[in-house]
Amino acid sequence: MLRGVTLFIAGSIATDHLMSFSGKFADSLVVDQLDKISVSFLVEELEVRRGGCAANISFGLGNLGVRPVLVGAVGEDFGDYRAWLERHDVDCDSVHVSETKHTARFVCTNDSSMAQIASFYAGAMSEAREIELKPIADRVGEPSYVLIGPDDPQGMLRHTDECRQRGYRFVADPSQQLAFGDGDLIRPLIDGAHILFSNEYESSLITQKTGWSREEVLSRVGTWVITLGGAGVRIEREGEEPIEVAAVPEARLVEPTGVGDAFRAGYLAALTWGLGDERAAQLGCLLAVHVIEQVGTQEYALSRAAFLARLEEAYGPEAAQEIEPHLRTFHP
Repeated sequence: MLRGVTLFIAGSIATDHLMSFSGKFADSLVVDQLDKISVSFLVEELEVRRGGCAANISFGLGNLGVRPVLVGAVGEDFGDYRAWLERHDVDCDSVHVSETKHTARFVCTNDSSMAQIASFYAGAMSEAREIELKPIADRVGEPSYVLIGPDDPQGMLRHTDECRQRGYRFVADPSQQLAFGDGDLIRPLIDGAHILFSNEYESSLITQKTGWSREEVLSRVGTWVITLGGAGVRIEREGEEPIEVAAVPEARLVEPTGVGDAFRAGYLAALTWGLGDERAAQLGCLLAVHVIEQVGTQEYALSRAAFLARLEEAYGPEAAQEIEPHLRTFHP
């Protein structure tokens, strides 16, 4: 990691309850009766896993040898989760602990086509608005980047405003909040971001809800990184040709939750190592495929030899040679 690089990762910290339905949701939905919907699905599997966007990204960074500072709000039930993250080299000393609310819960069911139906209980996450970044910077040093992921909306706005006031470079990752927020929320969350992360659908929500054209969005952010699922990633900057990176083929498609978070971890890690956008996207895609091949967002383990072999197979020997020196914390 480059000397003096510090990453603050702000956003949700949650427990995931992941279920699998062997059929297809679409077979149980009647299009002209959706206003009266009342359906249930008999699930075959239930997995209770650690999750939350900020925690997932931090876990990925820790596994890559980049020690991030986790910024978020949790309940007093966070003890075991905290120990897990700290064992994976995540700084949890600035996590706010609520005295009255439980840690957030994400409840998700996937069908056989990987369609999802999910619910999210915010719980302690609503207290993220009480967190100030300056005391964290006083403790660990000023951040090189502050990623502001999906969280309590007022907390997201507070972090973004503070980044502008104090001159911290911020990474906008509004993600799930794009579906619920209006233009008045979304515009200040992304305006002036050094990097904007979204998937392809979310990119359409951004232009639709902000009222800004694609060109206007690019004029307001440094880099727009758009994930395209199985088609890979597109990186856009104002006045430049897009950079396109193919996805890493998965060995088996198991469960998609947390794939985008792993991508962000890989991308940010590569930037802290001084690598360019193409290598950052390649590393992000490679880390992401480790998540989609199993249930759970933080259940993967990285082997140096296997990781580099897969990197070279997907992106060639030059990519592997440039990334290899930075994988100092990997198991053989």
